[in-house]
Amino acid sequence: MLLLSGKDVREVFPPAAAHQVVAEVMRRYSGGQVVQPVRTVLGSGDGSLFAAMPCHVTGEDDAGYGLKAVLHMPGNEGRGVPTHVGLVTVFDETGRPLAMMDGAAVTAIRTAAASAVASDALARPDAGDLALLGAGTQARSHLLAMRGIRTLRRVRVWNRSAGRAEEFRAWARAEAGIDVELTGTPAEALHGADLVCTTLGTTEPVVGTGDLAEGCHVNAVGSSVPGKRELDSAAVASCSVFVDSREGALRESSEVTMPAEEGLVPADRRLTEIGEVLLGTRPGRTGRAERTLYKSLGMAAQDVASGFAIVRAARRLGIGTETDFSF
Repeated sequence: MLLLSGKDVREVFPPAAAHQVVAEVMRRYSGGQVVQPVRTVLGSGDGSLFAAMPCHVTGEDDAGYGLKAVLHMPGNEGRGVPTHVGLVTVFDETGRPLAMMDGAAVTAIRTAAASAVASDALARPDAGDLALLGAGTQARSHLLAMRGIRTLRRVRVWNRSAGRAEEFRAWARAEAGIDVELTGTPAEALHGADLVCTTLGTTEPVVGTGDLAEGCHVNAVGSSVPGKRELDSAAVASCSVFVDSREGALRESSEVTMPAEEGLVPADRRLTEIGEVLLGTRPGRTGRAERTLYKSLGMAAQDVASGFAIVRAARRLGIGTETDFSF
């Protein structure tokens, strides 16, 4: 069995490779080639969450059984360690564990890759004024992913912590060669932006319909469990909504369900999966002035397909630690 650290994962799975893998597995999901139950989530009184996500992906490459186990530990921020930790495990054709890898690194890369796939399919071709809400791991991975699919003219960032925002700006300049502007409010970051990535995971929405520019595309990433929202209902209702998994979004996303509960959109409003857009079975953007929203919840299929691709690359490059896991 191959063991891969977060550093190993980031080394062998750059944004461009992740984009290809995630786009393909989203096609397979919407094409019926994935068996994936809605994730099981356990919580406790301290705000921590544990999610288990088994999956089987069918196809010639990056296919098979896999499992993601991830924990959200809010207290880790004060400990100086990531708030999202976990493992991705993939299995070979005999059922033996093929590899185990750092789940936080896989999550960061594949989540941003999914947003890039959605943005490439839905954002206007000339979109390049990027607003990032948040300054953590997902904001960093999204900046790199957005740079890969559009020419960025301007990047603005808002974060509750001014110190974290300054750290992000320094990282962007040193590691990505990108100068970013820091703003005092979410509205200032969003003003005129035609590409938006929200990575906050807030309970109270920070984005209203008046904050969003005409024709913008939004990737709503941070709020991935019921009860959390980054965009208010009016903002969501003003957009054409796209999802990774229709079943998952209807069961787990308050951003998707609340507008219908509040009577702002029809209860039977159809959600289009990004995989359907990629397959050509459902339309994407239909007009320049249309606002589009990709509500990202993440799917085990994205993690599992990424896991197999990471193993292929790591073996080719001789990266990782092999350990005996024989019966």
